[in-house]
Amino acid sequence: MNAYYLRALNPRTMGWMTAKLIRNAYEAALTMTAMLLCWAAALVLEGAAGLHTDALVLAVALTLTLASTQRTADTRRRLTALVVLPVTAGASIFLGRLIAAHYATGAAVFTVGISLAIWIRRYGPAAAKAGTLLTLPLVALLVVPGPALPPEAQSGLVTWFWSALIGALACCSVWLVQGLGDRFGPWRAEPVREQPPRRSRLHPRPSTRMALQMAAGIAAAFTLGHLLFDDHWPWVVLTAYVAASGNRGRTDVLRKGVERLAGACVGTLLAVGVAAAGVTGHASVALMFAVLAVALWLRPLNYAYWAAGMTCALSLLLGYFGQDAQHLLPTRLEGIAVGVVLSVASAWWVLPVPRRRTAK
Repeated sequence: MNAYYLRALNPRTMGWMTAKLIRNAYEAALTMTAMLLCWAAALVLEGAAGLHTDALVLAVALTLTLASTQRTADTRRRLTALVVLPVTAGASIFLGRLIAAHYATGAAVFTVGISLAIWIRRYGPAAAKAGTLLTLPLVALLVVPGPALPPEAQSGLVTWFWSALIGALACCSVWLVQGLGDRFGPWRAEPVREQPPRRSRLHPRPSTRMALQMAAGIAAAFTLGHLLFDDHWPWVVLTAYVAASGNRGRTDVLRKGVERLAGACVGTLLAVGVAAAGVTGHASVALMFAVLAVALWLRPLNYAYWAAGMTCALSLLLGYFGQDAQHLLPTRLEGIAVGVVLSVASAWWVLPVPRRRTAK
């Protein structure tokens, strides 16, 4: 029998995997609870202030992305997030309007912002964490399907004030749920020991190289995304960002790109099955949350699971907004494939970071 399967059938290995799946399920449950709490608060705001449904999407996107970054944060970091995230969430609305009105200018501002958040890692762990907070609303801007909405719905998109308020709600929801989980749950967060900063001998530094790679990939994604996919350019840009983020070398970017593409293919098949079953309305929203929960549970095992879940969930979301999600799925796959190629090309040919080195 193959040695790989012998290791997989080893009782110790199976016990370790079972324990990991249980712990992953607990962490996913915390994130989903925080997300549903923020979603419920945004739902109340939507009804009270007459907001559009994209306010709910923003609440879900911000909470999902924030939860993992705040899991081991201390009080100081959480208070910093409570200040930084609402401000950047509000600013991202202006950026979204700028992209809609002046695409080239807005794309340039987005590219500079996302690259700057990587470049400032050179100033230590605190700057790196602040950079992560700066990127969250920018990533959410790509997830919230503003450009893909019907024209009559775009006039009602969430304003900067409500966006900032939703950012604050996301921080409070994550803080509350994770705090209660640490106090009463079976596991506490396991802080990652921060390594003291070491001066890099590379010139330019790895953080500068990664920022330039990201800038090249994102700029190319904006250009080709608009030329090839019109209003669906966010699919290309989001993939280019995801595959290149946390770049640890050329092989790492290639692996993540392949995993995202493979996961998207599986997610496409799932979405086609859901569309064929005729799931619509509130049932599609409930199914979207269920898919996200499973994707969160399996994400630590392999990024492809998360990519599959997000592709399926986003197709359900577009269907809820009235788009023909099944018809758009092939286009989405094409956009993801283009984003993967661009991120791999920038990592391999724009000042590639040497292997076995991480950013400073």
